[in-house]
Amino acid sequence: MTDLSREQQTELEAAAFRRLVEHLRARSDVQNIDLMNLAGFCRNCLSNWYREAAEASGIAISKDESREIIYGEPYADWQAKYQREASDAAKAAFETNKPGH
Repeated sequence: MTDLSREQQTELEAAAFRRLVEHLRARSDVQNIDLMNLAGFCRNCLSNWYREAAEASGIAISKDESREIIYGEPYADWQAKYQREASDAAKAAFETNKPGH
């Protein structure tokens, strides 16, 4: 494995994170429940992790602010444009797969 400095590692991780966020923004057809069912996380999880990391660094970011950072627009706007009612199958899979089961 290539030896990376801490700074290089952080830069590469940040670049990968930015690419993930760009990818999720471009794939507005993929619903959060589908992400949760397949991968165990969704855009909201990512925004919560972002906010938690900010708070751990002493930076106050609200839930709405962190969601806007991940979604690229206010969450309510994204929901109105892209969120669909989840299918019964997706809801059942979520209930089976959610943490604690």
